[in-house]
Amino acid sequence: MKKTATRPSLRETAAAEIVPARFSADVAPAETSDDLGQRLKRVRIDKGWTLKEVSERTGVARSTLSKIENGQMSPTYDVLQKITRGVELDIVELFDQRRQSAPFGRRSVTRSGEGKPHPTDTYDYEVLATDLSQKHILPFKARIRARSLDEFPGWVRHEGEEFLCVLSGTVRVFTEFYAPVTLEVGDSTYFDSKMGHAIVSLSKEDAEVIWICTGISALS
Repeated sequence: MKKTATRPSLRETAAAEIVPARFSADVAPAETSDDLGQRLKRVRIDKGWTLKEVSERTGVARSTLSKIENGQMSPTYDVLQKITRGVELDIVELFDQRRQSAPFGRRSVTRSGEGKPHPTDTYDYEVLATDLSQKHILPFKARIRARSLDEFPGWVRHEGEEFLCVLSGTVRVFTEFYAPVTLEVGDSTYFDSKMGHAIVSLSKEDAEVIWICTGISALS
């Protein structure tokens, strides 16, 4: 049966949305766990690189790298990409250290609640299928904790494309070149990750989505 377009207050006038001026800027990092920082530090030390050398390779400030390694700051998704590309590391290795080749016919099963958690100020990620490296996509669940664009330091943007589908609650998807769109349970969206984007929850409870990103495993 075809849905009727009768979503009253949730489908508010997109033109009325006020996007903060700072949303033309790059995203700044948020807070992270010690575990992720320690893994990044271990990779750097194993390669014999200083923070200055890693900063030059990745384009991420040395002070930022230091804070991430010491668990004082959580890198946003695009910052993680810059780091992993600069040090020639599969991003999945940050969440699971079991490195393997990519044989034909691989399979991974992630039981409910057994993904690798990665909390940030706006989203709580649960990375899935972390036992497989060199994947062409990165799948994860995300709990959307942000309720307003004011909670983001700027647009999120990175390489690749992404798809998300709402599992619970209601979200509003803000993108750089389109009017905001409201998605409810079962609704989905697919967009270019290079376009600035940010997701907020409109629900009383945190909304939950399944999220899939491309272009982040094969590093140049």
